[in-house]
Amino acid sequence: MKTKGAISQFIEKYYLHFNAASVVDAAKAYEAQLENGAKMLVSLAGAMSTAELGKIFAEMIRQDKVQIISCTGANLEEDIMNLVAHSHYKRVPNYRDLTPQEEWDLLEKGLNRVTDTCIPEEEAFRRLQQHIFKIWKDADDAGERYLPHEFMYKMLLSGVLEEYYEIDLKDSWMYAAAEKNLPIICPGWEDSTMGNIFASYVLKGELKASTMKSGIEYMTFLADWYTNNSENGIGFFQIGGGIAGDFPICVVPMLYQDMEREDTPFWSYFCQISDSTTSYGSYSGAVPNEKITWGKLDVNTPKFIIESDATIVAPLVFAYLLDM
Repeated sequence: MKTKGAISQFIEKYYLHFNAASVVDAAKAYEAQLENGAKMLVSLAGAMSTAELGKIFAEMIRQDKVQIISCTGANLEEDIMNLVAHSHYKRVPNYRDLTPQEEWDLLEKGLNRVTDTCIPEEEAFRRLQQHIFKIWKDADDAGERYLPHEFMYKMLLSGVLEEYYEIDLKDSWMYAAAEKNLPIICPGWEDSTMGNIFASYVLKGELKASTMKSGIEYMTFLADWYTNNSENGIGFFQIGGGIAGDFPICVVPMLYQDMEREDTPFWSYFCQISDSTTSYGSYSGAVPNEKITWGKLDVNTPKFIIESDATIVAPLVFAYLLDM
């Protein structure tokens, strides 16, 4: 076994109780899953790409610490936006104090705010748009259909964005995933900026809606992938809540109950990093045991919930897995 690095040693020494202990326990159980031959799904909610999680998540992909990703459309595109427009981003440390007029002023400057970070309209959104549209159009004209992430992979691997790179390519998790052709599930892609842009071309009659494969096709793809890869178990590491987590975790009860494949194994590990409070009807704030009643987790599935900020916790867990 490799010697753990300074970060791992630090958290093992000082992260002993409460949420801190959960960080270490979850990281060790994740590591044990991989050592036992299980695969791992990581789901990305929120704006983890704009939070620059790619700086460490890309290495997780390169070192085969994650075998499939589920993410929102925002995370799918915002990693690439950061790759091509990083110097044009604007940080707003005092975002809590902004007035409605100051927010409007940011809009007029073409700066779309995500908490303390503004994404530049022209250099990020529109720069991607001109290149991704050509790839969409070529497929449309040829009568070909692809999933949203497959179009993104085509754009990255074609090299058309190379002239715009503004960060080290190794810090882009999407590029690392594209190089491996890593499976990605991107439910609800239509609500992303690129999804909105694609819809606008459909409305204008320039593209057919059917050129973009649907969420149902993501679910059927995931069903086949899960069936073919669950021999030694598949774990579920969830960053945040929402559709990025809820969509893929449902594949197990779908296979077991709706397809009546009663030999379908439950997810073999579950961890969620969440700052959502447990409340009435909340999915993101639901404790893991609730998922037992939905046929997603087994009674004996290792379960962890880390109630904290994912931008703080996820890099620590990943650092432990990378022996940092």
